[in-house]
Amino acid sequence: MSKRPRIAVLVESTRAYGRGLLAGIASYVRQHQPWTLYWQERNLRDPPPRWLRGWDGDGVLARIATPELARAIRALHLPTVDLYGWLPKSDWPCVRTDNARVAQLAAEHLQERGFRHIAYCGFKGVNYSEERLPLFRQCIIEMGLPCHVYQYPRFLPSADVAVREQQGVLYRHDLACWLAGLPKPVGILACNDICGQQVLNACRELGLLVPDQVAVLGVDNDDVLCNLSDPPLSSVDLSCPQIGFEAARLLARMLRGRQPPRRPILLEPRGIVTRHSTDVLAIEDAEIAAAVRLIRARACDGLTVAELLRSSSLSASSLERRFIQLLGRSPKAEIIRVRLQHVVELLAEPNLSLATIAARSGFRHPEYLNMLFKKKFGISPGQYRRRVLHAQGRHEFV
Repeated sequence: MSKRPRIAVLVESTRAYGRGLLAGIASYVRQHQPWTLYWQERNLRDPPPRWLRGWDGDGVLARIATPELARAIRALHLPTVDLYGWLPKSDWPCVRTDNARVAQLAAEHLQERGFRHIAYCGFKGVNYSEERLPLFRQCIIEMGLPCHVYQYPRFLPSADVAVREQQGVLYRHDLACWLAGLPKPVGILACNDICGQQVLNACRELGLLVPDQVAVLGVDNDDVLCNLSDPPLSSVDLSCPQIGFEAARLLARMLRGRQPPRRPILLEPRGIVTRHSTDVLAIEDAEIAAAVRLIRARACDGLTVAELLRSSSLSASSLERRFIQLLGRSPKAEIIRVRLQHVVELLAEPNLSLATIAARSGFRHPEYLNMLFKKKFGISPGQYRRRVLHAQGRHEFV
């Protein structure tokens, strides 16, 4: 009987991100590899487990967040995939989130709701926050809008990421002053869900209405934390199971002698889970706001621009001009955007054919949907579905 490869999994279970990675690794093992996994409950920056010293294994999947853990893994001389990717001078292959896409999705989400004032709130000196800030700011600038920024003061370099996040509550007065001075209504991207919850708490203490005056979007989609927030927090779903799945697949290739890529593998977020904190339409033009609401309610029922015009007192040229002025796109483009978003949601359901998805999203012809989808996302609906379902460990409808 051939020996099962023994794989050390050094991933924290204390956060939704780590638990999602673990779920993706488990999914890959169930589908493809009879591995024996060595894992124990840990935090992100815990020291290496004692059993790792001199461990006689075959490979490592780890969130390598400390030099101490890096030294312990390097001493093993085993194929290793890093799911963290922030440690300086690390030469391990890495799989992690595409933060450029996170920034783009967040910017589009807030713009789609009509916000002309947009802001970013983050933790100074925290890697993921520092990377997301310039990417998000650039997206907002390209939209022709200013980006207001607040970062909690930098903590001591020795402070753990979790400690910096928790100590953010100590600066709630500074945060409140920044929020009070922002032009309203304003849409805010918080660097993660913890930061988003702190922004919501500050809004409540100031008496600011969420989402009417301040809309807040987090990152991570920690379902427990988002629903503990008041109101429930919208968030970018980073598709952590897919990251874990792809990391395990990369390690399997390395165990077979394949060379890993030199550049990090960056995976797109799954999308945005909209909850009450951004469930708003911040458009002061009442006629355009009504038209946008109608599009979002009926776009997938086959709504046309002609039908939209019949429900409005505006001429075709006025409607288009004011749409472009307020939303940056035409009424037809907004109808297509809403339909494509519905397509993305339905593609996660394995039992729906592409023809059915097209019909339910307001497209008469799947070929037209395919053309628009490839133009928007760079891949076909079928390719997108296979990527999503593969990461979830589910089977596609045939």
